[in-house]
This record gives sequence, structure tokens and C-alpha cells, in this order.
Amino acid sequence: MLLTGCGAELQVRKAEQSYALGEYSTAAALYKKAYSGTKSQDKQLRAERAFMLGECYRHISSYSKAQAAYQNAVRYKYQDSIVYRYLADMMLASGNYKNAAKNYEIYLKHAPSDRLALTRLESCTQAQEWKDSPTRFTVKKETVFNSRMSDYSPAFGNSDGTVLYFSSTRDDAMGDELNGISGMKSSDIFRAVQDENGKWQKPEKIEGGPNSEYEDGACSFSPDFTTMYFTRCETDPQFPRPATIMKSARSEASWGQASTASDASDTLYSYAHPAISPDGKWIYFVSDMDGGFGGKDIWRIPVGGRFIGAENLGPDINTPGDEMFPSFRQDGELYFSSDGWPGMGGLDIFCATPTSDTTWTVSNMKYPVNSYADDFGITFQGAYTRGFFSSNRNDGRGRDHIFSFYLPETIHNITGWVYEKDGYELPDAIVYLVGDDGTNQKLGVRNDGSFTARVQPGASYLLLGTAKGFMNFKQELTADSTDEDREYVLQFPLSSATRPVLIDNIFFDFDKATLRPESTSALDELVSLLNDNPNVTIELGAHCDYKGQDAYNERLSQARAENVVEYLKDHGIAADRLTAKGYGESAPKTVTRKMAEQHSFLTEGQRLTESFITKLPEEQQEICNQLNRRTEFRVLRTTYGLYN
Repeated sequence: MLLTGCGAELQVRKAEQSYALGEYSTAAALYKKAYSGTKSQDKQLRAERAFMLGECYRHISSYSKAQAAYQNAVRYKYQDSIVYRYLADMMLASGNYKNAAKNYEIYLKHAPSDRLALTRLESCTQAQEWKDSPTRFTVKKETVFNSRMSDYSPAFGNSDGTVLYFSSTRDDAMGDELNGISGMKSSDIFRAVQDENGKWQKPEKIEGGPNSEYEDGACSFSPDFTTMYFTRCETDPQFPRPATIMKSARSEASWGQASTASDASDTLYSYAHPAISPDGKWIYFVSDMDGGFGGKDIWRIPVGGRFIGAENLGPDINTPGDEMFPSFRQDGELYFSSDGWPGMGGLDIFCATPTSDTTWTVSNMKYPVNSYADDFGITFQGAYTRGFFSSNRNDGRGRDHIFSFYLPETIHNITGWVYEKDGYELPDAIVYLVGDDGTNQKLGVRNDGSFTARVQPGASYLLLGTAKGFMNFKQELTADSTDEDREYVLQFPLSSATRPVLIDNIFFDFDKATLRPESTSALDELVSLLNDNPNVTIELGAHCDYKGQDAYNERLSQARAENVVEYLKDHGIAADRLTAKGYGESAPKTVTRKMAEQHSFLTEGQRLTESFITKLPEEQQEICNQLNRRTEFRVLRTTYGLYN
């Protein structure tokens, strides 16, 4: 027992040395031996060694092992309440939201103002809701890129997205020794190429240039793809150095010797995960330098500038947690990973949209892009909403793998129908479509009078239906901002410019010229039509049936026509564009083809005269009288105001 105890103490001393150098994988193996060699009666020592074992596993993202170690520390009554927060963190990063919440609540009794713990407690509820209501993204693990080791931080290396670079600790990486931090080989940068059939070929290591015996990874490119920026971590145990940002220039198909991207000789801070802004002017990067908001923050410097005096992206982006792995889309959206914002667990991927040069709006990409584990290092294929990212989800060893993501296209369509008012389809019509998204199209109409057009969610559009011999008809549409597919159906009833046009739903009090309130809708539509056709003048014609004396019917119909004109004038239509005409019973309706289809006893071209109507059955007589009692307009001129 004495020898066992001495052996445990020796393992602890070695473990402490490795831990101090950041060699967490090596330290974990030593702490595990020390824990196993510690008597169960020595509860304090077992608690301390279990806690440190958890710390080692936490640093190398082996969350399930870290959780077990912290649980042992709690079981042996580890004295620092921080163990409950770390245990909760590991449960959150394993998707065990219910128990994570319980341990956050225990910890917050000791540290009620811990912002990270409060945020992550919120995440326990938020994450489950996001998982229950996934976004439309499709996510797939990509076998062709992945090995048994870690593969991470993909980045497209050309404009058309047919070359993909990523970091990997696979067996093909340089060197023979295992990295004391991860327990795997130090990572190198690999490249995969897509063939002419769109199939990705087996990745190959970049020879020379960026790769070295050290950790080389998390690369990004200048906008013209001629310069690669990446992170290098020199893990010499005798002389450990912080991470720094390197660059390499491409000459034809090969990459040149790497050099530092900026002078960092006067600081001991780490600088990692470079990303170049779409305009090529800024290097965005991750650092633990002073002046941040806690943990690792995202900063920026001008390309070619020095890290001293770097600009922190501020509280819109950075939190007391870690913000890492920045990348950009072509449109300027910044993507990064964080464990300090409410999320699914571990690192989540966030989208930050600039609202000014210094302010951002941040949103979580949610499930299934994000998971309970670490999700990071996203890259987009050009302007498309597809690409790749890395995640250690569903890997008990905490190793990273590359996943593809794809957002199925949201389809919002307009289906329209252009036809003559009270008539049939107008296949010779043309529809003009103009939108605030830059759309400006001239749409043809099919033989059935229909047309279709693609519109963008959230955009506003103006559509104008036109045809020779007809007045224009305007429609406005704002597409929903929803991600679900939508179809909008619009009608374009064009009014003839050569024949009288019936105004439906115009009502007067019985035996009077007073407009009834239910006429307002139809009259307002006529106001809009005249506003949309400002060069048109019209005659408003009112008609009666044959009942009553001729002179009386003429006076009544004239008064009705004048009241309609007054309504239009009161609503902004110029008086010299309007003429009122009361026809009485002098202009019986001529049966149209559509009227004949609706009423089988009528024939196209038949005039509904008194002599014709009185020979019909009483019910059919009333139908004809209703057809004769009407308000119509006809176009007089189409050149109003053109020659003033």
C-alpha cells in the first residue's frame, strides 16, 4: 500500500508538469493512474485527482470521460463548487439537458452572478426546444473527408467551390510522435478536389509550404485565393510557444514557405483562427489577450498590421465564454463559434450580420447545424447556402469530423391569370414584374391566360398586367418572409378600352339616385384603375330597365351617373376625365358569350329589348331586367394629359 501511495504521488507530480505545459492527453493518462492508485478512504485526494482528470478530458473535448471524472469528484465531495458547473457543462455538451440544469442550479446557489452559468442554464431549455423544432437545413457526415482521427475547419480554396482545404491529425500527417495535448499526431493541412462529375476525390496532404512538424490548421484564404492564412502551434515541451498566425503565398499549383502574418514577438498571447474579410482589408482572429470580455475573443487588425492595438469586436460578438473560428460569406456575414451565447451545448455556430462598421446582430444557426457537441469552422460554397463545417457530435473520443450542410431552396411562386373583365383569357397579354430585390421582368402569358414567376421571401413587388386594347391593371405583393414554400395566386381582370365595361356591385336606393354604402368597394376599385391609367378619360353610363316612363328613366339614370362621377371626383379623379350619361332604357344590354353560358335561354349577340323580354317566362324576364339595370363605363380617350 505504501508503494502504491508513493507511485500515485509520482504520477501526480508528472501529471502536474504535463498539465502546466498544456499536454492534457498525457496528463490525463497520469491522473487516471494516480486516481486508481489512491485509496478510497482518502476521499479528499480522490476528489482532487478526479477533478483534475476531468479538467484534462474537458480540455481535449472528451466530454463523456470528463463527465464521469467530475461525477467522481462530486461523489468524494470536492470542496470547490466549480465542479458542479463543469459537470453541468459536460452534461450540456453531451445532450443531457435535464441533469445539466440541476447541476447549474446547484452551482448558482454558490455563484448566483456567474453569467456563463446563467446563460448555459437558459440553454438547457432553449436547446431542447430547438431540437424539437429543427430548421430546414440538411446535415450529413462526409465519409470521403474523414479519418479515424480528427478532421476539422474546412475552407474552400477557390471561387467555384471545387477545392476544399481542411486540417487533420490522420496518419498521413507529418512526423511520428503523438501530440501531448491531443494524444494524436499534430495536424496538417490537407486538400480535396472535386472532379468534373462533382465527386470529391481522396484528400491529399499539402507538401511543404504551410505544413510543418507542429500543429498547422484552421486555414482561410484571401479573396483572390492567392494567400493562405492559418494557425501554427509549436508544441516543443522545452520551449512552449503560444499559437500564432502564419501565411503562405501560392505560386501556380504550390504553396510557398510559411511566414508569420504579423509581429507577435513582444507578447505571450495566442493568436489563432484567422479569417480575411471579403474586401481583403482585415484579418479577423481569435486571441486571449488582455482587454477582452473573458475567455477567447474575436479581434481584427488591418492586413499587414500588428497585433498590438488590435480592435476587439465588442459585446455584440464576444462574451465571458470563448468565441472562436471566425469565417465570412461573400455578402459580409460573419460566422463564428461560441460557448458563451445560449446554444445547444459545447460550441455552437452563430451568424453575425453587420448593422454598421462596429455593430452586429447575432443569431444561432440552431439544430441540426448545431448539436449538443462542438460545432465550428463553417465554410460556404460561394453565394450558395451550402458548404461544410466540423463537429465532434456522436464521437465518444471527442474527435472532430467534417459534415456537409445544405438548405433546401425555398420556392415562392406567383401564379397569375390575365383575362378580360367579364370575359375570357387574354393570351396576348404581357405582365411586368418589378421588385425591391432588383427584379425587373417582362412575363409572357400562356394560352390559358396564366403566367408564373419566382419571387423571393420578404421582398415586395409591383405587377402590371397589359394588353392591346385594354386598360392596365396593377397588383402589389409582399412575399412572406417564411422559409416554407409559398404560392401566391393573383387575378388580372383587364377592362376593355374599346367596349363598355360593367361595374359590378353598384347599388342605389330603390327609385332613387342615392348610392348605397355597399357600392364603396367597387367604386374604390374604379378609382384605383383610373389612377393606374392616368391618360384615360371615361364616360359613366347608367341604365334602367323598360319599366316606367322613358323621361323618368332618363332623369333617374342621369342622376345616378352623376352621383358616381361625384364620388370619383371626391376621391381625386379630375373632373375633365369624367362624363356622366344617363341612358334610361334606350341602350339595352347585348348578350355576351359569357352571359349566354351563364343563362341557357340567352344567345350571344341578342339585345335585351322590351319586345324580347316580354315574351319570356316571368322568372327569365326578371333576370333580363336585372342585366339591363346596370352601371358601365367606356373609354373615350387614351391621350389625356399627353400633349399639355
